[in-house]
Amino acid sequence: MSFRQRAVIEFLVKEEIPAAEIHQRLQRAYGSVCMSASSVRIWVKHFKDGNTSIEDEPRSGRPRTASTERNKERVDEIIQDDRPETVDTISRKLGIGHSAVQEMIKSWGYRKMCARWVPRLLTEDHKGQRKAITSELLQRYRHEGDDFLLCIVTGDESWFHHFEPETKRQSMEWHHLHSPSKKKAKTVPSAAKVMGTVFWDAEGFILAEFLEPGQTINAARYVQTLHKLRRALRDKRPGRNIIILHDNARPHAARLALEAIAKMGWEVLPPHPPSSPDLAPSDYHLFRFVKDQLRGQRFETREAFEKAVRQCLRMA
Repeated sequence: MSFRQRAVIEFLVKEEIPAAEIHQRLQRAYGSVCMSASSVRIWVKHFKDGNTSIEDEPRSGRPRTASTERNKERVDEIIQDDRPETVDTISRKLGIGHSAVQEMIKSWGYRKMCARWVPRLLTEDHKGQRKAITSELLQRYRHEGDDFLLCIVTGDESWFHHFEPETKRQSMEWHHLHSPSKKKAKTVPSAAKVMGTVFWDAEGFILAEFLEPGQTINAARYVQTLHKLRRALRDKRPGRNIIILHDNARPHAARLALEAIAKMGWEVLPPHPPSSPDLAPSDYHLFRFVKDQLRGQRFETREAFEKAVRQCLRMA
């Protein structure tokens, strides 16, 4: 890629195009792999001085110091051409030591970073849906204000384990400098778990329902839960208009569930964008809070466990 750009620079120098404009044109053509502005200036000078080669000048021997301005520019070019490039490979390509390469990489402000794992990579269509839906919600909030937020009831399902081990950060303790560190055996969540469905709003917890062993969440079961939610809302939020916010899981989006919601006179917020747990308050806040509160505690009976979960829900 760098040789192609050098050839382009040679042509544009003959056209008497300034170095700054050459760099701008390269950026439009090559985007993120465009060579740096300083490299462009070096090659512009190279061709203006009458040189015609786009190859790197041969070295008669190892320079007294490897951290030359030219080597620094070449390190930048290599990284921009291939972001995953290793220090070892750059060192071999340039014939200079690892420490010099690392120093030059540091001087450019580069840091090698791992990709962040996400549940699923969003397509352009998914991103467009997210933007359209969130824009619609913001517009509605600007028009209706807090009255809109107070009408929203959100719900979702999650597995709750009878035992969740503490995180490493949760088990930290204060010690003197020379005190022995505490040892802790590695533990895993218990096999005993319960599927819970929780509904809540801006004022707090409304309904929690736990499935019996062997039961699964389907459209019919979800409709039963919605009827229980209606009774709970009559007691806890009487006379309030209800807007349901839930994700696009199959039981939620099933015709049976949507018809039941319509008969109850409730509104459903715009279709939830796919693969967007960051737009589901139960996912990014409530369930995480509850599970963090219960970490490190063991529950021998289902009844004790469900009671503890409900207490945490009232605290959230």
